[in-house]
Amino acid sequence: MITRILSSARWRARYPSILLSFPLLAYGAHWKQTTVHNDSNKGTASPGWEVDKSKDGIPKLSDVSEAELESVESNRSWFGDDHSPAWAMFSSSFASAGASISSVEWSNIGDNITDFIMPDWAKALPGFVKKLQLELEMAPGSLADEIWQEASDPYINPEIVRSARVRISKKLCKEEHIFQDRRKEYVTLALGRYLGIPEGDIDPEDVPTIAMCGSGGGLRALVAGTGSYLSAQEAGLFDCVTYTAGVSGSCWLQALFHSSLAGQNHERLVEHLKRRLGVHIAFPPAALNLLTSAPTSKFLLSGFVEKLKGDPDADFGVVDAYGLLLAARFLVPRGELGVDARDLKLSNQRAFVDDGSNPLPIYTAVRHEIPLDEVKTIKEEIEGAATPETKELAKQESWFQWFEFTPYEFWCEELDAGIPMWSLGRKFQNGSDVPRENGLMLPELRVPQLLGIFGSAFCATLSHYYKEVRPIVKGIAMLSGVDDLIEERNDDLIKVHPIDPASIPNFCLGLEGRLPPSCPENIFKASHLQLMDAGMSNNLPIYPLLRPGRNIDIIVAFDASADIKTENWLSVADGYAKQRGVKGWPIGLGWPKEEATGAQSRQELELAQASSPQEAAGRVAEAREQQREHANSTEAAVEAGQHTSPDDADLGYCTVWIGTTEERSSSPSAPTSKRLDPDTDWELLTPDGIAVIYFPFLPNPKVEDVDPNTSDFMSTWNFVYTPDQIDKVVALARANFEEGKEQTRRCVRAVYERKRNARLMREEREMVERWRRRMERGGDHFG
Repeated sequence: MITRILSSARWRARYPSILLSFPLLAYGAHWKQTTVHNDSNKGTASPGWEVDKSKDGIPKLSDVSEAELESVESNRSWFGDDHSPAWAMFSSSFASAGASISSVEWSNIGDNITDFIMPDWAKALPGFVKKLQLELEMAPGSLADEIWQEASDPYINPEIVRSARVRISKKLCKEEHIFQDRRKEYVTLALGRYLGIPEGDIDPEDVPTIAMCGSGGGLRALVAGTGSYLSAQEAGLFDCVTYTAGVSGSCWLQALFHSSLAGQNHERLVEHLKRRLGVHIAFPPAALNLLTSAPTSKFLLSGFVEKLKGDPDADFGVVDAYGLLLAARFLVPRGELGVDARDLKLSNQRAFVDDGSNPLPIYTAVRHEIPLDEVKTIKEEIEGAATPETKELAKQESWFQWFEFTPYEFWCEELDAGIPMWSLGRKFQNGSDVPRENGLMLPELRVPQLLGIFGSAFCATLSHYYKEVRPIVKGIAMLSGVDDLIEERNDDLIKVHPIDPASIPNFCLGLEGRLPPSCPENIFKASHLQLMDAGMSNNLPIYPLLRPGRNIDIIVAFDASADIKTENWLSVADGYAKQRGVKGWPIGLGWPKEEATGAQSRQELELAQASSPQEAAGRVAEAREQQREHANSTEAAVEAGQHTSPDDADLGYCTVWIGTTEERSSSPSAPTSKRLDPDTDWELLTPDGIAVIYFPFLPNPKVEDVDPNTSDFMSTWNFVYTPDQIDKVVALARANFEEGKEQTRRCVRAVYERKRNARLMREEREMVERWRRRMERGGDHFG
């Protein structure tokens, strides 16, 4: 069946990158086809701890004493020629890859056959591979040797001489609170310009906290999101934003925006993409040339050498190789000479946000929590030896844990714990980091590895993979029965990952009894966290924006998902908001569904009573599957300029919902959100909840020859965009933003007025109360 699917002309046209990417990813990549599992390296608990940071949170070389520097110099040669198991495995795999190509005697094969199965560029692979292998050997003077020596140099990596602690709290970190105050000053001025209000007339307390987020969707989300953000920047809206958040391709967007390549300018980013996306990320000559030539070789490979040498338990997998290829395309400028090492660390983005001059970027990934007994059950079923007891255990729910990355912290809200961003990649035990044998820490995990994690959609479960090919399978008459069989086994398929996610050291080791009771037991035992594309859970990064303390008033969501209607990602966030007790979230938003039955309504309300994140996540997944079956299948494009009313079956280019902070109960009359007509802004003044402004990436008659639903190059799995295609996608995103630009401005104005009115009413009450107390103390002088 799989062979027939892959040979389908439609499959080859729609998903060419899958077929082209995997051969190169195999070079030097330890690719295991297994289910996700949990390690059992046990740790012990220890007394409490406190955060250990410099006053501004960033390690500074000036904080290092001369004695420490002398100690560092004396230990610089510690690495010697000791090869960790991970490094030995990597070197062996790479040598085998090169040998397997070199061993073929191409001269003995006919030219026509050779050219058909092995193009000219592929014949040059042995030379590239051999050169890269030599550079990656730990021989004195090799590139790997140089990288590993610099990993122990505090002048290059100041963070390696600083200690980090796990921070356990429900609150935002101190650095983010400082950022909020500083960003408020910039946004106050920007809001006056955006709304046409004199600067002196705006009280900072009235300024709404606005978040802007982009969806997943590979290069489609990157390019379309850049176009949307560019339009928001030109309209003055982006300057009013406090947070941005991304999933997958939108994380790539944020990383590039906060780099030297884009210089915090979306127009420059568009030009950079046009110069770099015309070559496939896995095209061997281009990729290997960057990996074997200075200065890009050291720039790109530093993080991987540090991971393999510094973390003996590391596993160099497909996601690591994928991140390297992404970095070779994204982080290298045209001309390939002006690389900037500051772009390699996420914590360096503090330089662009500390003073409040730019929004704080939030990057996302998820960990698929699967109980160990459940994984064993799946293996037993594959082997045909499952017992009734193990089958019963297999009914346990699995769920996704969300992790966020900011320039300040790597954090998990479900764990109420995190670590400084500059300490990501080092080991932790009992709440403290663990130094290497030379007394130094590993440098911060590099951006190339993170790019791979953020966009690792291919680490999906078998269930997610099947959803991609299901339309083809259902289109083949003789396979209709196979489709029914696979759908019946969806509960098992959703727990199996053919490709291992990336792994990073687990900071929760030894923290039993210190984290929330809902934390799974194996989080305290696994040596590494396995992280993947957050789109596996929700293709819009709504969850981190609802974190307590961020106090978001308005969310502007640009959705370039491929399954924009059927998955209905906005609606999926309902379960999270209910389980977390988020007040003000507009319950019931998203693409219109068929009228729900009484049983369905009761099921949604039961989400609010979930006793744990596991239970809530399981119910959300079940609701999403039901929702997919009832989703509107209409394919008609929205007419240009057509407004939608709350009664329309489909959404338009821009839709606004507003929530309420009224207390909710489990009664059927629990309040739902108000979907607003584009011309009635006054309705925003009454509800006092979160406003969600939704821009789906829809076809627009004003931009011809590009349709997210039918243009093959806009597949999530496509990794080549020509300059002309980029121009078209950006033009479509900009045209769609234009459709809702003024509605968005009116919404922001209404929320601002609502906050202003609330402040004035409160001040009036306080003034009356002060007058009353004064009168009581002084008596009635007129009596």
